[in-house]
Amino acid sequence: MEDSGDVVERELRYHEKLYSGFAQQHFARPAVRALRAHMVSRLLRLLPDARSARVLSLGCGIGDTEILLAPYVREVHGVDLSPAAIRQARQDAAGLANARFFEGSLDSVEGQFDLVFGIFFLHHLPDAMLAAAPSKIARMLATGGCFYALDPNRFRLSGAVGSLVVPHLMRKYQTADERELDPLRTAGLFRTAGFDARVGYYDFLSSPLAGLFPGWRRGYLAARMWDDFLIGIPLLQRIGSNFELVASLPPAAVKA
Repeated sequence: MEDSGDVVERELRYHEKLYSGFAQQHFARPAVRALRAHMVSRLLRLLPDARSARVLSLGCGIGDTEILLAPYVREVHGVDLSPAAIRQARQDAAGLANARFFEGSLDSVEGQFDLVFGIFFLHHLPDAMLAAAPSKIARMLATGGCFYALDPNRFRLSGAVGSLVVPHLMRKYQTADERELDPLRTAGLFRTAGFDARVGYYDFLSSPLAGLFPGWRRGYLAARMWDDFLIGIPLLQRIGSNFELVASLPPAAVKA
């Protein structure tokens, strides 16, 4: 088994390059902004009282989702390994008193939060780090808090099609070490750590479309409407592009 430190080092090198140019331009495009706004709406549904909530984002990148979320919550904190990402996030959040960003990892987070989330985060973790993540996340949650993850589905149809039709674009948006995750197996890791965990499916077309055509907002919105229909079909949803995981600790759970 490859050393996790080597994987993390490669991931960091990739993201330092990504967040030093391409990401700022790409994430500011209309379709990507609409995608991020939709993600924020999903997060807000998990907060009974958003205005009083302390929120933590794992692998926050340049903070584009977190900055959109900030006006609705008490505090939003973002952590990322990439110094370039955190510099950009701090610059973009300069006018927000309740948004804070810092360099670090799962091991460097302090405090407890009403919501911890990772958007396209877990699938970057090496297997050993992924297996250890639920216990670490449990210690970050305040009483009644929950964890939300959005990650690529191992069984996604779009990945199979994309690797055949536009393989160069697939490589452009993927690191050498990231991989799709098995939704049920990922939920099982959280259940083993004492969480109540449930899996849902997020989309088929909309996020891939936003990645391929970041300036086409209307196309993204149309695809999102189709996705809202398609993910409601039980058998079909299993080959969706991305899955959502919501995990919470039972009231009786004792934190380490």
